[in-house]
Amino acid sequence: KSLDAALNDLHHLDALVTAPLDKSTVAPHSKNFTGHTGYIANYLKADNHAMFLVSDDLRVALATEHIPVTELGKALTSDVIINKLHVMFNSLREDFAITKPRIAVLGLNPHAGDNGLLGKEEQTIIQPAIKTVFDQGKLVYGPYSADSFFGSGQYKTFDAVLAMYHDQGLIPFKT
Repeated sequence: KSLDAALNDLHHLDALVTAPLDKSTVAPHSKNFTGHTGYIANYLKADNHAMFLVSDDLRVALATEHIPVTELGKALTSDVIINKLHVMFNSLREDFAITKPRIAVLGLNPHAGDNGLLGKEEQTIIQPAIKTVFDQGKLVYGPYSADSFFGSGQYKTFDAVLAMYHDQGLIPFKT
């Protein structure tokens, strides 16, 4: 009810801040509720949106949001990644005044697939998406191995990072 009230008053607000909530207590009252981002996007009828977490030294967006790991294979497509990269690029320019944003894209599989040894998604889905956006003149790089990307400090050389799924991006962000 609080989120609905805030959304109804959006035209009076400069910002909307939400707190964490237990999805299992909200879901019975709202069809298909999986989190704030999707709920707000649905309310605004926004096709192009991203869960984008921002701190002083790290910005992380998610290609997929609140879905089980077993559904990643169906949900992750080149079009999804391209869409999220465009949303990120526009936000970095408009909301953060970064003229030529640099975005890192993480791989899905361990070691970013190890050239197909540990999964083909990097070669068949992620790399083609990166190439498409890079060929449009945007500074998008990857896929990077998620297990070493944050610990090595590589994220510091980029304006934002696109993670492929929820915990891949939120664990390092929250840490």
